[in-house]
Amino acid sequence: MSSRNTTITRAADRVDAIAQEPFHQSGTQPGGRRASGFVSALIDIFKHRELLRLLVNRELKARYKDSSLGFVWTLIRPLVMLMIYYVAIGQFLGAARGIPVFAIFVFCGLTLWNLFSEIVATGTTSILANAGLIKKVYLPREIFPVATIGAALFNFAVQFLVLIVGAAALGALTISWQLLFIIPALAVTLVYGLALALALSALNVYLRDIQFLVEVGLLIFFWLSPITYAWSFVVQTVPSWIEQIYLLNPMTNAMLAFQRAIWGPGSHETLVEQADGSFTAVPGQPWPADMALHLLIVFLVGVVLVWVSHRIFRRLEGNFAQEI
Repeated sequence: MSSRNTTITRAADRVDAIAQEPFHQSGTQPGGRRASGFVSALIDIFKHRELLRLLVNRELKARYKDSSLGFVWTLIRPLVMLMIYYVAIGQFLGAARGIPVFAIFVFCGLTLWNLFSEIVATGTTSILANAGLIKKVYLPREIFPVATIGAALFNFAVQFLVLIVGAAALGALTISWQLLFIIPALAVTLVYGLALALALSALNVYLRDIQFLVEVGLLIFFWLSPITYAWSFVVQTVPSWIEQIYLLNPMTNAMLAFQRAIWGPGSHETLVEQADGSFTAVPGQPWPADMALHLLIVFLVGVVLVWVSHRIFRRLEGNFAQEI
Protein backbone atom coordinates (compact mmCIF):
# COMPACT_ATOMS: atom_id res chain seq x y z
CA MET A 1 0.00 0.00 0.00
CA SER A 2 2.89 2.36 0.81
CA SER A 3 4.46 1.82 -2.63
CA ARG A 4 1.05 2.49 -4.21
CA ASN A 5 0.72 5.73 -2.25
CA THR A 6 4.25 6.75 -3.26
CA THR A 7 3.42 6.19 -6.93
CA ILE A 8 0.24 8.25 -6.66
CA THR A 9 2.11 11.03 -4.83
CA ARG A 10 4.74 11.21 -7.57
CA ALA A 11 2.01 11.27 -10.22
CA ALA A 12 0.27 14.14 -8.47
CA ASP A 13 3.54 16.07 -8.27
CA ARG A 14 4.09 15.61 -12.02
CA VAL A 15 0.61 16.90 -12.84
CA ASP A 16 1.13 19.89 -10.55
CA ALA A 17 4.40 20.58 -12.35
CA ILE A 18 2.51 20.76 -15.64
CA ALA A 19 0.41 23.55 -14.21
CA GLN A 20 3.58 25.57 -13.68
CA GLU A 21 4.65 25.38 -17.32
CA PRO A 22 4.66 28.55 -19.49
CA PHE A 23 1.29 29.74 -20.73
CA HIS A 24 0.03 28.58 -24.13
CA GLN A 25 -3.00 29.97 -25.88
CA SER A 26 -5.91 28.35 -24.13
CA GLY A 27 -8.39 26.43 -26.22
CA THR A 28 -6.14 25.62 -29.19
CA GLN A 29 -3.09 23.52 -29.68
CA PRO A 30 0.15 25.47 -29.79
CA GLY A 31 0.73 26.21 -33.44
CA GLY A 32 -2.72 25.39 -34.76
CA ARG A 33 -6.46 25.23 -34.44
CA ARG A 34 -7.91 22.37 -32.49
CA ALA A 35 -9.53 19.73 -34.66
CA SER A 36 -13.23 19.18 -34.10
CA GLY A 37 -15.16 15.94 -34.04
CA PHE A 38 -15.73 13.04 -31.70
CA VAL A 39 -13.15 10.73 -33.30
CA SER A 40 -10.47 13.42 -33.25
CA ALA A 41 -11.19 13.96 -29.56
CA LEU A 42 -10.64 10.26 -28.88
CA ILE A 43 -7.35 10.39 -30.77
CA ASP A 44 -6.34 13.49 -28.83
CA ILE A 45 -7.06 11.83 -25.50
CA PHE A 46 -5.14 8.73 -26.59
CA LYS A 47 -2.12 10.89 -27.39
CA HIS A 48 -2.35 12.26 -23.85
CA ARG A 49 -2.92 8.86 -22.22
CA GLU A 50 0.09 9.31 -19.93
CA LEU A 51 -1.38 12.54 -18.62
CA LEU A 52 -4.74 10.79 -18.23
CA ARG A 53 -3.09 8.19 -16.03
CA LEU A 54 -1.44 10.91 -13.96
CA LEU A 55 -4.74 12.74 -13.52
CA VAL A 56 -6.42 9.55 -12.30
CA ASN A 57 -3.61 8.97 -9.81
CA ARG A 58 -3.79 12.58 -8.63
CA GLU A 59 -7.55 12.28 -8.12
CA LEU A 60 -7.06 9.22 -5.93
CA LYS A 61 -4.21 10.83 -4.00
CA ALA A 62 -6.15 14.04 -3.36
CA ARG A 63 -9.19 12.12 -2.16
CA TYR A 64 -7.29 10.24 0.54
CA LYS A 65 -4.65 12.87 1.33
CA ASP A 66 -3.54 12.85 4.99
CA SER A 67 -5.91 9.95 5.69
CA SER A 68 -4.73 7.22 8.03
CA LEU A 69 -7.06 4.61 6.55
CA GLY A 70 -6.44 5.58 2.93
CA PHE A 71 -8.32 3.43 0.44
CA VAL A 72 -10.22 1.69 3.24
CA TRP A 73 -12.58 4.67 3.08
CA THR A 74 -13.64 3.36 -0.32
CA LEU A 75 -15.43 0.58 1.55
CA ILE A 76 -16.54 2.33 4.73
CA ARG A 77 -19.22 4.55 3.16
CA PRO A 78 -21.00 1.82 1.13
CA LEU A 79 -20.79 -0.60 4.07
CA VAL A 80 -22.36 1.99 6.39
CA MET A 81 -25.08 2.63 3.80
CA LEU A 82 -25.60 -1.13 3.53
CA MET A 83 -26.03 -1.43 7.29
CA ILE A 84 -28.55 1.44 7.39
CA TYR A 85 -30.63 0.10 4.51
CA TYR A 86 -30.45 -3.45 5.82
CA VAL A 87 -31.73 -2.44 9.27
CA ALA A 88 -34.18 0.32 8.29
CA ILE A 89 -35.65 -1.17 5.12
CA GLY A 90 -34.76 -4.84 5.41
CA GLN A 91 -35.67 -5.42 9.06
CA PHE A 92 -37.91 -2.57 10.22
CA LEU A 93 -39.97 -2.40 7.02
CA GLY A 94 -39.73 -6.14 6.39
CA ALA A 95 -38.18 -6.02 2.90
CA ALA A 96 -35.67 -8.73 3.83
CA ARG A 97 -38.54 -11.20 4.32
CA GLY A 98 -39.42 -10.93 0.64
CA ILE A 99 -35.92 -10.61 -0.82
CA PRO A 100 -33.52 -13.53 -0.30
CA VAL A 101 -29.98 -12.68 0.87
CA PHE A 102 -31.09 -9.07 1.26
CA ALA A 103 -27.63 -7.79 2.27
CA ILE A 104 -26.07 -8.97 -1.01
CA PHE A 105 -29.03 -7.64 -2.99
CA VAL A 106 -28.58 -4.15 -1.53
CA PHE A 107 -24.77 -4.13 -1.72
CA CYS A 108 -25.01 -5.26 -5.34
CA GLY A 109 -27.11 -2.20 -6.16
CA LEU A 110 -24.97 0.16 -4.10
CA THR A 111 -21.77 -0.99 -5.79
CA LEU A 112 -23.01 -0.22 -9.30
CA TRP A 113 -24.82 2.96 -8.25
CA ASN A 114 -21.72 4.33 -6.50
CA LEU A 115 -19.79 3.91 -9.75
CA PHE A 116 -22.40 5.85 -11.71
CA SER A 117 -22.95 8.59 -9.14
CA GLU A 118 -19.22 9.14 -8.62
CA ILE A 119 -18.62 9.54 -12.36
CA VAL A 120 -21.47 12.04 -12.68
CA ALA A 121 -20.79 14.02 -9.49
CA THR A 122 -17.01 14.34 -9.83
CA GLY A 123 -17.25 14.69 -13.60
CA THR A 124 -19.57 17.68 -13.21
CA THR A 125 -16.95 19.60 -11.20
CA SER A 126 -13.92 18.30 -13.10
CA ILE A 127 -13.37 21.38 -15.28
CA LEU A 128 -13.57 23.83 -12.38
CA ALA A 129 -11.39 21.56 -10.23
CA ASN A 130 -8.61 21.72 -12.86
CA ALA A 131 -8.84 25.44 -13.61
CA GLY A 132 -5.11 25.93 -13.08
CA LEU A 133 -4.16 23.45 -15.79
CA ILE A 134 -6.80 24.68 -18.23
CA LYS A 135 -5.66 28.30 -17.97
CA LYS A 136 -1.95 27.65 -18.38
CA VAL A 137 -1.36 24.83 -20.85
CA TYR A 138 -3.03 23.19 -23.82
CA LEU A 139 -4.85 20.01 -22.93
CA PRO A 140 -7.84 18.31 -24.50
CA ARG A 141 -10.43 19.44 -21.97
CA GLU A 142 -12.40 16.19 -22.32
CA ILE A 143 -9.56 14.48 -20.49
CA PHE A 144 -10.75 15.86 -17.14
CA PRO A 145 -14.23 14.29 -17.04
CA VAL A 146 -12.75 11.12 -18.57
CA ALA A 147 -10.19 10.98 -15.75
CA THR A 148 -12.98 10.85 -13.18
CA ILE A 149 -14.09 7.57 -14.77
CA GLY A 150 -10.68 6.05 -14.09
CA ALA A 151 -10.78 7.04 -10.42
CA ALA A 152 -14.37 5.81 -10.07
CA LEU A 153 -13.46 2.46 -11.65
CA PHE A 154 -10.68 1.97 -9.10
CA ASN A 155 -13.12 2.48 -6.23
CA PHE A 156 -15.64 0.24 -7.98
CA ALA A 157 -13.06 -2.54 -8.33
CA VAL A 158 -12.41 -2.53 -4.58
CA GLN A 159 -16.12 -2.66 -3.74
CA PHE A 160 -16.79 -5.25 -6.44
CA LEU A 161 -14.15 -7.56 -4.99
CA VAL A 162 -15.80 -7.36 -1.57
CA LEU A 163 -19.20 -7.96 -3.19
CA ILE A 164 -18.01 -11.11 -4.98
CA VAL A 165 -16.36 -12.50 -1.85
CA GLY A 166 -19.45 -11.75 0.24
CA ALA A 167 -21.84 -13.21 -2.34
CA ALA A 168 -19.77 -16.39 -2.58
CA ALA A 169 -19.54 -16.72 1.21
CA LEU A 170 -23.32 -16.34 1.65
CA GLY A 171 -24.13 -18.66 -1.24
CA ALA A 172 -25.67 -15.91 -3.35
CA LEU A 173 -23.21 -16.22 -6.23
CA THR A 174 -24.10 -18.75 -8.90
CA ILE A 175 -21.54 -19.66 -11.55
CA SER A 176 -23.55 -19.62 -14.77
CA TRP A 177 -23.86 -17.85 -18.10
CA GLN A 178 -25.79 -15.09 -16.33
CA LEU A 179 -22.49 -13.72 -15.01
CA LEU A 180 -22.05 -12.31 -18.53
CA PHE A 181 -24.69 -9.70 -17.68
CA ILE A 182 -21.95 -7.87 -15.76
CA ILE A 183 -20.51 -6.69 -19.09
CA PRO A 184 -23.59 -4.87 -20.47
CA ALA A 185 -24.42 -3.57 -16.98
CA LEU A 186 -21.01 -1.89 -16.76
CA ALA A 187 -21.14 -0.72 -20.38
CA VAL A 188 -24.49 1.04 -19.86
CA THR A 189 -23.33 2.58 -16.58
CA LEU A 190 -20.10 3.92 -18.07
CA VAL A 191 -21.58 5.28 -21.29
CA TYR A 192 -24.36 7.20 -19.51
CA GLY A 193 -21.96 8.36 -16.81
CA LEU A 194 -19.62 9.73 -19.49
CA ALA A 195 -22.45 11.41 -21.40
CA LEU A 196 -23.67 13.23 -18.31
CA ALA A 197 -20.15 14.08 -17.12
CA LEU A 198 -19.24 15.71 -20.45
CA ALA A 199 -22.37 17.83 -20.75
CA LEU A 200 -22.67 18.78 -17.08
CA SER A 201 -18.98 19.64 -16.65
CA ALA A 202 -19.27 22.17 -19.48
CA LEU A 203 -22.57 23.62 -18.27
CA ASN A 204 -21.26 23.88 -14.71
CA VAL A 205 -18.58 26.33 -15.85
CA TYR A 206 -21.27 28.83 -16.83
CA LEU A 207 -23.94 27.95 -14.26
CA ARG A 208 -22.45 26.86 -10.93
CA ASP A 209 -25.83 25.72 -9.61
CA ILE A 210 -25.55 22.68 -11.90
CA GLN A 211 -23.39 20.79 -9.41
CA PHE A 212 -26.04 21.20 -6.69
CA LEU A 213 -28.83 20.20 -9.05
CA VAL A 214 -26.83 17.07 -9.86
CA GLU A 215 -26.79 16.09 -6.18
CA VAL A 216 -30.58 16.37 -6.03
CA GLY A 217 -31.00 14.54 -9.34
CA LEU A 218 -28.81 11.64 -8.22
CA LEU A 219 -30.80 11.33 -5.01
CA ILE A 220 -34.06 11.16 -6.97
CA PHE A 221 -32.77 8.59 -9.45
CA PHE A 222 -31.32 6.50 -6.62
CA TRP A 223 -34.85 5.85 -5.39
CA LEU A 224 -36.15 5.44 -8.93
CA SER A 225 -33.74 2.53 -9.43
CA PRO A 226 -34.24 -0.98 -7.95
CA ILE A 227 -31.49 -0.75 -5.33
CA THR A 228 -33.24 -1.06 -1.96
CA TYR A 229 -36.36 -2.72 -3.36
CA ALA A 230 -36.78 -5.55 -5.84
CA TRP A 231 -38.03 -5.29 -9.41
CA SER A 232 -40.80 -7.70 -8.43
CA PHE A 233 -42.20 -4.97 -6.14
CA VAL A 234 -42.55 -2.65 -9.14
CA VAL A 235 -44.23 -5.35 -11.22
CA GLN A 236 -46.73 -6.14 -8.46
CA THR A 237 -47.66 -2.57 -7.50
CA VAL A 238 -47.81 -0.43 -10.65
CA PRO A 239 -49.73 -0.71 -13.95
CA SER A 240 -47.87 -2.15 -16.92
CA TRP A 241 -47.60 1.24 -18.65
CA ILE A 242 -45.83 2.73 -15.62
CA GLU A 243 -43.60 -0.33 -15.60
CA GLN A 244 -42.55 0.49 -19.17
CA ILE A 245 -41.82 4.10 -18.20
CA TYR A 246 -39.79 2.83 -15.26
CA LEU A 247 -37.67 0.78 -17.66
CA LEU A 248 -36.76 3.94 -19.58
CA ASN A 249 -34.34 4.72 -16.77
CA PRO A 250 -31.02 3.36 -18.10
CA MET A 251 -29.76 2.64 -14.60
CA THR A 252 -32.79 0.44 -13.98
CA ASN A 253 -31.71 -1.77 -16.88
CA ALA A 254 -28.08 -1.75 -15.76
CA MET A 255 -29.05 -2.51 -12.17
CA LEU A 256 -31.29 -5.43 -13.11
CA ALA A 257 -28.55 -6.91 -15.30
CA PHE A 258 -25.97 -6.53 -12.52
CA GLN A 259 -28.31 -8.15 -9.98
CA ARG A 260 -29.10 -10.99 -12.37
CA ALA A 261 -25.39 -11.68 -12.75
CA ILE A 262 -24.39 -11.67 -9.07
CA TRP A 263 -27.52 -12.05 -6.94
CA GLY A 264 -28.16 -15.72 -7.68
CA PRO A 265 -31.26 -16.23 -5.49
CA GLY A 266 -33.11 -13.72 -7.65
CA SER A 267 -33.24 -16.22 -10.51
CA HIS A 268 -34.88 -19.15 -8.70
CA GLU A 269 -37.24 -19.94 -5.83
CA THR A 270 -35.60 -19.50 -2.42
CA LEU A 271 -36.60 -20.21 1.18
CA VAL A 272 -36.49 -17.02 3.27
CA GLU A 273 -36.68 -16.99 7.08
CA GLN A 274 -39.55 -14.95 8.51
CA ALA A 275 -39.78 -13.01 11.79
CA ASP A 276 -41.37 -15.97 13.64
CA GLY A 277 -38.59 -18.33 12.60
CA SER A 278 -40.56 -20.09 9.88
CA PHE A 279 -39.47 -20.27 6.25
CA THR A 280 -41.42 -19.07 3.23
CA ALA A 281 -40.70 -19.92 -0.40
CA VAL A 282 -40.01 -16.74 -2.34
CA PRO A 283 -40.28 -17.05 -6.15
CA GLY A 284 -37.47 -15.93 -8.39
CA GLN A 285 -37.26 -12.39 -9.72
CA PRO A 286 -39.54 -11.81 -12.76
CA TRP A 287 -36.81 -10.32 -14.92
CA PRO A 288 -38.03 -8.10 -17.79
CA ALA A 289 -38.57 -9.93 -21.07
CA ASP A 290 -35.84 -9.56 -23.71
CA MET A 291 -33.42 -8.07 -21.18
CA ALA A 292 -30.43 -8.49 -23.50
CA LEU A 293 -32.22 -6.61 -26.29
CA HIS A 294 -33.25 -3.85 -23.88
CA LEU A 295 -29.64 -3.48 -22.74
CA LEU A 296 -28.40 -3.27 -26.32
CA ILE A 297 -30.92 -0.56 -27.21
CA VAL A 298 -30.18 1.40 -24.04
CA PHE A 299 -26.44 1.15 -24.72
CA LEU A 300 -26.78 2.38 -28.31
CA VAL A 301 -28.92 5.31 -27.17
CA GLY A 302 -26.21 6.06 -24.61
CA VAL A 303 -23.54 6.14 -27.32
CA VAL A 304 -25.63 8.69 -29.23
CA LEU A 305 -25.96 10.74 -26.05
CA VAL A 306 -22.18 10.70 -25.60
CA TRP A 307 -21.83 12.16 -29.11
CA VAL A 308 -24.47 14.82 -28.35
CA SER A 309 -22.83 15.64 -25.01
CA HIS A 310 -19.48 15.98 -26.71
CA ARG A 311 -20.97 18.44 -29.21
CA ILE A 312 -22.31 20.47 -26.29
CA PHE A 313 -18.91 20.30 -24.61
CA ARG A 314 -17.09 21.49 -27.75
CA ARG A 315 -19.59 24.31 -28.25
CA LEU A 316 -19.05 25.62 -24.72
CA GLU A 317 -15.35 24.99 -24.13
CA GLY A 318 -14.15 28.03 -26.08
CA ASN A 319 -14.64 30.38 -23.13
CA PHE A 320 -13.68 28.01 -20.31
CA ALA A 321 -10.48 29.91 -19.49
CA GLN A 322 -12.34 33.22 -19.26
CA GLU A 323 -15.21 31.84 -17.17
CA ILE A 324 -13.15 29.95 -14.60
